[in-house]
Amino acid sequence: MDIVLSSPGASVSLEFAPKAVEAGAVVIDNSSAFRMDPDVPLVVPEVNPEAIKGHKGIIANPNCSTIQLVAVLWPLHLAFGIERVVVSTYQAVSGAGRMALEELSGQCAALISQRPVEIKAFEHQIAFNVLPQIDVFEDDGYTREETKMIRESRKIMGLPDLRITATAVRVPVMNAHSEAVNVQTLKPVTAQGAREVLSAAPGLKVVDDPKEMEYPMPLSASGRDEVQVGRIRVDPSVENGLDLWVCADNLRKGAALNAVQIAELVVAGL
Repeated sequence: MDIVLSSPGASVSLEFAPKAVEAGAVVIDNSSAFRMDPDVPLVVPEVNPEAIKGHKGIIANPNCSTIQLVAVLWPLHLAFGIERVVVSTYQAVSGAGRMALEELSGQCAALISQRPVEIKAFEHQIAFNVLPQIDVFEDDGYTREETKMIRESRKIMGLPDLRITATAVRVPVMNAHSEAVNVQTLKPVTAQGAREVLSAAPGLKVVDDPKEMEYPMPLSASGRDEVQVGRIRVDPSVENGLDLWVCADNLRKGAALNAVQIAELVVAGL
């Protein structure tokens, strides 16, 4: 095989991805196994396609919530420079797998029918609730999901000292992640200036007409390839502040599509 698209979980990837490379394949891995390995490129094609050139057989696909974040941050950084990022995620249950989808459906049906709910996929009831925990907690109080977003964003954008913090929340939505993003830029930025930059960026769709009630939503982003961005406005509480609302299909751009785009770059000889 020339290319292996791998998504079996970190422990399996760690064992079998090197064997596939030894057999002559390029492995594009969707697990967390190799993302922070300094010898493995971590790639979002709209942001750092040149990183593929340095691969040694394995290319890592980033975390779903990271992909849609950096797709928006990168064009803003190129235009205005980014000093600090605060992101809060509203992540759909599809990111936790089939059992999680079934659990949300089952809990909703049970509650409407006034029956007891079963809790298996999550730590608490997810129906009509939000859970401020995705993955396990680490010693510093952040969850592993939040730490992934911070570290992966720095690596993909080539900004090891980027000031960024994250809060990751699971919400009772079937598919497509949402993020509230607050950005502080180095250069002055206006809402219209940001809108123009983002409208011209690859892989993005600006959906931003509040007067017509048009803004990104999980329902409109689900099943779509592009990352949607809207609610673009200046944050007057800080110098050069900007607020954004971002939605994307976590199973497409957040996983499968991004991996295929990487494969296309490999085929193209990058």
